[in-house]
Amino acid sequence: MIYLRLLFSIVFINAGLVLSAQELYYTDSGIAYFKSEAPLEVIEATSNELKGVIDPLKRTFAFSIRINSFEGFNSPLQREHFNENYMESKQYKEATFKGKIIEQEDLTKNGSYTVRAKGVLNIHGVTQERIIRSTVITKEGEIQINSSFTVLVAEHDITIPRIVYQKIAEEIQVEIKASLKKK
Repeated sequence: MIYLRLLFSIVFINAGLVLSAQELYYTDSGIAYFKSEAPLEVIEATSNELKGVIDPLKRTFAFSIRINSFEGFNSPLQREHFNENYMESKQYKEATFKGKIIEQEDLTKNGSYTVRAKGVLNIHGVTQERIIRSTVITKEGEIQINSSFTVLVAEHDITIPRIVYQKIAEEIQVEIKASLKKK
């Protein structure tokens, strides 16, 4: 856990954000799910290794996930192609999203909030500025996040060979669920 705190502190310092350690909420077991729904095939995979940190007072956040941690797929060969041919997970090991929550909500108080997270989404070595809507529920010192959004593969330089064009969607559906706790 010390490694996780150090890693996220470095991420925030490199991003020019100042942190207040006593107010940070962490997770190292959030869930990320994606679905590619193409005309000839549906591909689904999940990872329970989403790592993240939120500073609710400054409304800053950083999340990351190892690309090769996704499991599911329709076959082991499909997972291999995902990692080697499309996501190139040996070169681009992680996807990240870091930035700031737009709304002025006090996320330390119990309640349910719909917020927009504005930040930089990095997938496959390509960064895109995004605003992603999320539901945040704060209850008894825990922050739960649920979010659904799409990712266009072309925006992240992920090439789909013509031969499998009907089997891989150009727009990938993504769902995120995470419970973050003070450490």
